Amino acid sequence: MRIGVDVGGTNTDAVVMDGRGLVASHKSATSDNVSDGIVAAIRAVLSDSGVAADRIESVMIGTTQFTNAFVERRDLLEVAVLRIALPAAQALPPLVDWPADLRRAVGTHPYLIRGGYQCDGRVNAPFDEVGVRDAARDMKRKGLRAAAVVGLFSPVNADLEERARGILLEELPDAAVTLSARIGRIGLLERENAAIMNASLADLAGRVVASFRVALGALSIDAPFFISQNDGTLMRADYVEQYPVLTFASGPTNSMRGAVYLSGLADAVVADIGGTTTDIGVLSGGFPRESSVTVDIGGVRTNFRMPDVIALGLGGGSLVEETESGVAVGPRSVSYRLERDALVFGGATLTATDLAVAAGSARIGDPAAVATLDPALVAAGIDRIHTILAEGVDRVKTNADPVPLVLVGGGAVLVDRDIPGCSDRVVPEHAGVANAIGASIAQVGGEVDRVFSYEHVGRDNALADARAEAVRLAVEAGAAEASVETVDIEEVPLSYIPGGAVRVRMKVAGDLALASGAPGRAG
Repeated sequence: MRIGVDVGGTNTDAVVMDGRGLVASHKSATSDNVSDGIVAAIRAVLSDSGVAADRIESVMIGTTQFTNAFVERRDLLEVAVLRIALPAAQALPPLVDWPADLRRAVGTHPYLIRGGYQCDGRVNAPFDEVGVRDAARDMKRKGLRAAAVVGLFSPVNADLEERARGILLEELPDAAVTLSARIGRIGLLERENAAIMNASLADLAGRVVASFRVALGALSIDAPFFISQNDGTLMRADYVEQYPVLTFASGPTNSMRGAVYLSGLADAVVADIGGTTTDIGVLSGGFPRESSVTVDIGGVRTNFRMPDVIALGLGGGSLVEETESGVAVGPRSVSYRLERDALVFGGATLTATDLAVAAGSARIGDPAAVATLDPALVAAGIDRIHTILAEGVDRVKTNADPVPLVLVGGGAVLVDRDIPGCSDRVVPEHAGVANAIGASIAQVGGEVDRVFSYEHVGRDNALADARAEAVRLAVEAGAAEASVETVDIEEVPLSYIPGGAVRVRMKVAGDLALASGAPGRAG
């Protein structure tokens, strides 16, 4: 028995799963205090299912707390940034492209240090250990408790980042140190941004994980718990304390993994229609397609793995308004106040859900409350909803070939007709809690992004080394080593670089090793 929970902007969903079978589900409005909402959802789904707390073997949670904290510029630590790259990379200092309010939130504490590697593994410059120690002592004087260590081409060789981390911890034993090679990819500035973001969330990560432990203990659930990552896999609770940034955009990926389970389709377009937004992405081989370009989060460019998902201002709580150019739906929404503000729930605000009920495609609330709506307004609003969705689907497709469209989320009832460019429209049973199901069935993943010289090490040895490193990361995150399988391999030859340089990205995933989940146990 396991529990899956996913926290959205409007609803918190929970499910109890027996193996891969759904036992019970519960959907409730997201509370202002996210942790309290999670506890309430778990308590409700246990009550609905009749399953005793001591039968739960694991709990999987998808949370938006870290994303929201960064986007809203709250609960962030000031961060020291150690860039090990001199004499290279001097022109653009750390945080150069950050919004001014975010720079104020995380501080401006750059330390430029000699060292780093070239893309083919050659030494860029001798490593300045004294410079790192001086930086650590200056951090102590300033009272800084978090640091991001960023080495030139550290994904190729992370040795200098590791050495810098050791020096920092000698001087500041309690410091939270993020190594960029553990999070981002080759590009220096974007990887540096991701590391700074992660370090700024260190304090919040500890508090959030501790609150989950206490909450599950209060429910008498003595089981390991795991947090969803943004690639559709899980990581142990103690791993989240080190890498909270990897939870960014985990909500849409949970929904997409749940769509695979519910529909049986491993290759499709998925539209997760919630109360506030619609997230549209592409399934490839059962996992979300990853973005191949830099991703903007809260105004900051990053290059760590993120799903290739677009967010539209369309949901069940979207406001419906008549304008000079026609009926507008969204992007403003009543959000988690849907069950208070919508007409069908006794409120005074016209929402997309009201249109669906008036059109007869949804049976929610009191249909009599929308019986007097102008039929022309309803028809125009429904047309607008389908136009918004069709435009979103067209944006994520890479060719004109028709593909299946899987609709999940509580707002799936808004769509009652076929969408152009889609071969089929699938609304699976339990679509409303696909996100929580996706969290509950997820595996644990590991990913490596490195440059190898095929002329020196050979292709077979390079791929074997990449897989071994990816497996190690998956096991660290909580996977059972014997179950780990390769999910994706990408090889990109790097032109004009000697030695047959090839960039290799390797992703693996495996089943949970529950015995190794002790660090994340509740209580």
